[in-house]
Amino acid sequence: MEIKAEKPTQSILEQVFEKQKKRSLTLRSESLKNRIARLKGLESWIISNRERIKNAVHSDFKKPLLEVDTSEIYPVLTEIRHALNHIEEWTRPKKVDATLSYIGTRSEIRYEPKGVCLIIAPWNFPFNLCVGPLTSCLAAGNTAIIKPSEITPATAQLLREMMKEIFEEDIVTVIEGGAEVSQTLLEFPFDHIFFTGSPSIGKVVMKAAAKHLTSITLELGGKSPAIIDASANLRDAAKRIAFGKFMNNGQTCIAPDYILIEEPSKQKFVDLLKIEIQKLFGDGGMITENSSSYARIIDNKNFQRVSDLLKDAVERGATPEVMGTINDKANFIPPVILNNVTLGSKILEEEIFGPLLPVVTYKNKEEIIRMVNDRPKPLALYIFSQKKSFREYILANTTAGGVCINECILQFTHPNLPFGGVNNSGIGKSHGYYGFLAFSNEKPILRQKNGWSAPYLLHPPYTGKMKKIVALLLRWF
Repeated sequence: MEIKAEKPTQSILEQVFEKQKKRSLTLRSESLKNRIARLKGLESWIISNRERIKNAVHSDFKKPLLEVDTSEIYPVLTEIRHALNHIEEWTRPKKVDATLSYIGTRSEIRYEPKGVCLIIAPWNFPFNLCVGPLTSCLAAGNTAIIKPSEITPATAQLLREMMKEIFEEDIVTVIEGGAEVSQTLLEFPFDHIFFTGSPSIGKVVMKAAAKHLTSITLELGGKSPAIIDASANLRDAAKRIAFGKFMNNGQTCIAPDYILIEEPSKQKFVDLLKIEIQKLFGDGGMITENSSSYARIIDNKNFQRVSDLLKDAVERGATPEVMGTINDKANFIPPVILNNVTLGSKILEEEIFGPLLPVVTYKNKEEIIRMVNDRPKPLALYIFSQKKSFREYILANTTAGGVCINECILQFTHPNLPFGGVNNSGIGKSHGYYGFLAFSNEKPILRQKNGWSAPYLLHPPYTGKMKKIVALLLRWF
């Protein structure tokens, strides 16, 4: 049975789900070699079809071809290779030491597949944020139904073709369609759902999962601050923030969303930032819709949303420094630095998800903490400072899904770090071992020896002798 690009019927979706449910039961006892073979097949296909991937993503929103290599393909290959290097270790049962109260028992934790999983991927990194979670899903021994974003149709079609060329339908299937298809899929009793997107849609996914008590991983977003103190190397900070913010036209969930900097350092930092932006994206001049190193806003709807944020900020007194000319016909917004942004502006309340960067000043550390903690907990937090005491103060008094010190966005690609948010910015972790755990059931197993054992001391009848034993237990064990 073939899933065509057009909207699938309820009947087709039910058939695919049931086929995967049946197959998932057999995967529990299959050889680890089969999982390894699937991951190697995935890796081989990506290497052989690199140009297809690059062309598909580029056609969706003019993402520079080399940026597709570095931000879509390379992270996924790293994820696959890391899983291949560690999968035997991850899947091996873990021995658990017995405490004194459990002398005589033996315990271990086994990692079993959860079953049929749903991966709902976003449009901003349409290949990376689909195949990355799939890698963890397959490493843990599950099947997957993938719903790519309809906003990136070329990449969605590529993913459908890709999975058909690599996997049987009862292992991995791609379902294309709009929001109504996602809503239909969410009605099925999946064993795990991995969603990447906005907090508002994350709440919809969580509500749907609750009907079946399905476990979830939600990769969301939020207002990720970049905090700069007087001791920071401003040139390094400008270079790294320029890259982290304006790569992918700012359409990155972990992009710095606003700058917090002391007033005396502000103008020097802004001047350096402008220089670094032009070096990175300007092709030697102003950044235009023809710039080869700069992506585009994904569609007109998002272009209007970002434009409205800019308009609101300016109307409230912000001073924009625009690094090019806005072109609505090309969904093109160049990097925009916003000075003198007033509190209450929409741009300081909503996740920007575009190439606008507000710069806000602070007078003391306490003001930083209030600014960050008055907003939902961010997915990322960036600290640029040479002072350990300042860094530790910020770390101790704020919460974020992840933190970078004197760097931007690299926490996402580190294979040994968990990636994910907290509360409004996400639930659960992914990548590497943590992604493997997200798609696995950690099953504890305790084995008791035959014959007399210590727990017998606590069996009824509840006599005076047992009362003394319990008192001893509560006091010393």
